Amino acid sequence: MLNEEKCWDAVTKRNAAQDGRFYFGVVTTGVYCRPSCAARQPLRKNVRFYESPADAERDGLRPCLRCRPLDGRADEGTIEKIRQVCAYIREHCDSGDSLTLDTLGEAHGWSPFHLHRTFKSVLGVTPKQFLDACRLSTFKAELRKGGSVTAAVYDAGFGSSSRVYERVDTNLGMTPGEYRAGGTNVSISYAFAKTPLGLLLVAATPRGLCSVQFGESTSQLLQDLLNEYPNATLSKSPADSPELDDWMNGLTKYLQGEPAALDFPIDIRATAFQLKVWRYLQTIPPGEVRTYGEVAKAIGDPGASRAVGTACGANKVALVIPCHRVIRGDHGMGGYRWGLERKTALLASEKKRYTALQR
Repeated sequence: MLNEEKCWDAVTKRNAAQDGRFYFGVVTTGVYCRPSCAARQPLRKNVRFYESPADAERDGLRPCLRCRPLDGRADEGTIEKIRQVCAYIREHCDSGDSLTLDTLGEAHGWSPFHLHRTFKSVLGVTPKQFLDACRLSTFKAELRKGGSVTAAVYDAGFGSSSRVYERVDTNLGMTPGEYRAGGTNVSISYAFAKTPLGLLLVAATPRGLCSVQFGESTSQLLQDLLNEYPNATLSKSPADSPELDDWMNGLTKYLQGEPAALDFPIDIRATAFQLKVWRYLQTIPPGEVRTYGEVAKAIGDPGASRAVGTACGANKVALVIPCHRVIRGDHGMGGYRWGLERKTALLASEKKRYTALQR
């Protein structure tokens, strides 16, 4: 059992020596932190103490974006074990409902509870979420081969089509039939705006943003959109996406240096690895950066720095998925599909804004 008096003393002193030994949650903000977190100290009455991140998350709390309590949370041996579990899931993802926490734990010598807690602590997703991502990746590959939707459902291990449709809005971006047909019958509304960083195209389906791109001309940007969605119905009108104007206004305000939350819904195609990288990028606070290696380590794949760079380059939703906040290990800018000048300007603007908010 945790000694709450000693825990609170460590929090008030921001004692880094206690990091990893316990975590504290703040019920009014909904986050949990390391004892050394540099954020403003909460009131004692609003604080709860936990032995692990999993315990805090069971109470509905999320990791602090400032102290990042999940970073550096496991030794290399644990990370290697989780890598083996991931490989096992990928290999057996088509085995239907037989791939459970019990079978995973038995195969790797861990209890189901310990496996679930450690897996989520290292990767930030549960084994079930990782399994779903693997199945969706297999499912999309089968669709691209031109087979039937029903065959693809069972080849991917879903067991029934209803389970696929429960997940496609957040992971596939389109229904299976639409995806296989290259966007046929999908309506995409788009608009252009002049911003401090140049011309911006914002495009959306009824489900969310599918493209946010900088460019030099409207014709070039529109052609890029057509190349991405060759069979979709494009309309320069908000009729098919009434939120398009609001999303465009939020993005342009952000580029003008005004406060704006960019937690917009997105509707994009992605592999399981890309989703993992992009979700992590969305946790990097404005004003901060991570190296490609740090991102790779944070998602539980330390050797995947190059693959992280490739995933950043594949991002087609600028700002909302902030790939500009990832730099080289030597702190050079690295690449940016919309130009290093824009990347430098974005980082400078965010750092200035973040510093001002901390005063």
